[in-house]
Amino acid sequence: MKVRELAVSGAYEFSPDVHRDERGAFVAHYTEAAFAAAVGHPLRLGQNHHSVSRRGAVRGVHYADVPPGQAKMVTCTSGELLDVVVDLRVGSPTFGHWDSVRLDPISYRAVYLEEGLGHAFIALRDDTVAAYLNSAEYNPGAEHEINPFDPALGLPWPTDLEYLVSQRDRNAPGLAEAERAGLLPSYEVCRALHPRRD
Repeated sequence: MKVRELAVSGAYEFSPDVHRDERGAFVAHYTEAAFAAAVGHPLRLGQNHHSVSRRGAVRGVHYADVPPGQAKMVTCTSGELLDVVVDLRVGSPTFGHWDSVRLDPISYRAVYLEEGLGHAFIALRDDTVAAYLNSAEYNPGAEHEINPFDPALGLPWPTDLEYLVSQRDRNAPGLAEAERAGLLPSYEVCRALHPRRD
């Protein structure tokens, strides 16, 4: 398992070993030992879910109240997607920064993001399936969104696709508006959830 920390602190790309033979392939997206060695703690599992998206579907930027927050490990089991992590933690050295990783069922890469980070993706093919391991169950009352087309963020959406976006995400506030309204998580509160090695 190869691990790379992304440009947003608290977000990681995991590239597992893929075992191929004449039958196909076998891969372990998550092993507790490799994960904990890279991140500093095991992943608490509160919920597992999948989404199926048409080409051009944009989901996010979504995040949850902290505490408790909702950490996520995201993989793509069918199709292809561009996964985006955004630092929404007020006071973070990387506040407002983002990074992206292409996920597909060929490389089997996965992206992990800690509580307080925003998550979004765009499906690059029809019938793209995103699989999530979440540290906490979905709580609609604690879920929020930032507009994925906020020009201040400048997220890397491909320009050759027709975007399919929910009204909830299209009408979401921009980053600055959400910060002014006090809707964003605090970096210090998020850091207290997982005391760092640094």
